Amino acid sequence: MSAGEAVWSAQGTTPDAIEAALRELLIERHAENESFVPARVLNMITFVESEWSGEIANRLRGVGRYHASRLLVLSYEPRRERLDARVMIASEGEPGPGELSLLRETVVVEIGDRHLDDLLTIADPLVVTDLPTLLWSPHGHWDLAGELLALSQSVLLDSVEEPIAGDALQRADELSGSAYVVDLAWLRSTPWRERVAATFDPPTLRQELWEITSVTIRHHSDSTVAAMLLVGWLASRLGWRTSPLLARGPALVGEARSGDRDVALRLETAPELQVPGLEGLVVQTASGRRLRLNRGPGGLRARSRDLAGKEHEWTILGASRGETGVLGEGIRQALLRDPTYVPAVRAARAMLA
Repeated sequence: MSAGEAVWSAQGTTPDAIEAALRELLIERHAENESFVPARVLNMITFVESEWSGEIANRLRGVGRYHASRLLVLSYEPRRERLDARVMIASEGEPGPGELSLLRETVVVEIGDRHLDDLLTIADPLVVTDLPTLLWSPHGHWDLAGELLALSQSVLLDSVEEPIAGDALQRADELSGSAYVVDLAWLRSTPWRERVAATFDPPTLRQELWEITSVTIRHHSDSTVAAMLLVGWLASRLGWRTSPLLARGPALVGEARSGDRDVALRLETAPELQVPGLEGLVVQTASGRRLRLNRGPGGLRARSRDLAGKEHEWTILGASRGETGVLGEGIRQALLRDPTYVPAVRAARAMLA
């Protein structure tokens, strides 16, 4: 145990005993130093397969200041019979005179098949009442973890982890009926969406949004859903009338209708891309203006062509936050609300019908 951490563990325990241990550890930490105070912003419940719990713990350790105030990890091992638990309360360091140091609480409960009917009974006393709760089931298992939606106001998922794009979009749409959905696939596209929006933000260029004639997106072969969300965002924000895209070799192609103008859509795989996500985007307008974005070292590489045919090229530094940065942003987003995600999901679903 480190100087900044207090730990309790028990085998064959109960939710009430775990909750009592939490309270006792908090009292002990505050008695050590009155400057130790529990963080009270967000609960996070994570339903994980036990064999991958270490990997998930490492991912969560990397989110920095976006740690949940209280993290409840339900570590699932199907054949487990006994309910074991471990509680850890860690401080952010020794506070100086007049300073406060926040305490972060982690509760790991090891469960098996025999405990699945009691998930709510197990989890309910272990989350802080009156705090918003974020639910994350990184290995799927929504048929099991879905019961915990009763305690949750937000759900964290990653749509690119579903092997079939249509299934991923359907799940996101269905979950949005029960909770606010934070999708890591959507957050990874934030720099791309911000750059498109910024390009057409000047009042003199806004009219050209309604004069877009084609959109081409290149993506990793496992990230079709990420490309669908990006084109779904454009369609939902610009009021395009869409129809299903058709498979043409490694691409999905089709058209949308913007007023009296057709918009050619093409989503194609990028075999050279070694990591999941988007590789490139090209947006063209009837006037001849073109915006091209490509993934590059250190950020997005942007190239625009104006009406005179003059090209401008620059790098948008820091556009990539890495996977730990995206996960941390996902946890932060549980406290916010993005009204553009669900319309983008539904527009994308319509194009995969």
